[in-house]
Amino acid sequence: MNSTFNRDDVELLSKKNLYKGFFKMEEYRFKHRLFAGGWSEVVTREVFERGHAVVVLPYDPITDQVVLIEQIRIPVLESAATPWMFELVAGMIDKGQTSIDVAHRELLEETGLSAKSVTKVNEYFSSPGGTSERFDFYWAEIDAADANGLHGLDAEDEDIRVHVLSRETAYQMVVDGKIDNASTVIGVLWLQLNYQNIVKQVAQPVKL
Repeated sequence: MNSTFNRDDVELLSKKNLYKGFFKMEEYRFKHRLFAGGWSEVVTREVFERGHAVVVLPYDPITDQVVLIEQIRIPVLESAATPWMFELVAGMIDKGQTSIDVAHRELLEETGLSAKSVTKVNEYFSSPGGTSERFDFYWAEIDAADANGLHGLDAEDEDIRVHVLSRETAYQMVVDGKIDNASTVIGVLWLQLNYQNIVKQVAQPVKL
């Protein structure tokens, strides 16, 4: 199913920068076509512009284990039980970089792992009501036995701990609300739906 509207059904009146630091805040003024017909009044929205990013699910289909990272996330300090969160690997796509290159780079930086293969699953917007950020979601085939220790870049003040756990444990953490950030919830639920196909593909003999 597709929407009956597209970009031609929006009239952008102005776009004004409100803040520019590591991230940006923009003010949009626009009109758009209405479902009932005609056009809306002028609408004003503030949009958080932080670029686009990659999220990577490291999975070992031989041992049926997932690698998660744990790090502090200060924006949730006042709204979560703890600001240390269990997450998938993720990183921003800088200008001139491809998402697949970022996937490999972030996996190595945040876990110390090199992927046997990296496969794109899909793309999604993180929170389109307030930000333009879009994630490219990959799963990476890894050897979970190589995952351990502390990682992260000193230059970015990262302090990351690696965890190896069974796929079923990761899924139960989502069910129990112990994993409560969107990208990781999406990734773990996707794996729960697709791990059997992944295991079958990996188990297939290579044709010579």
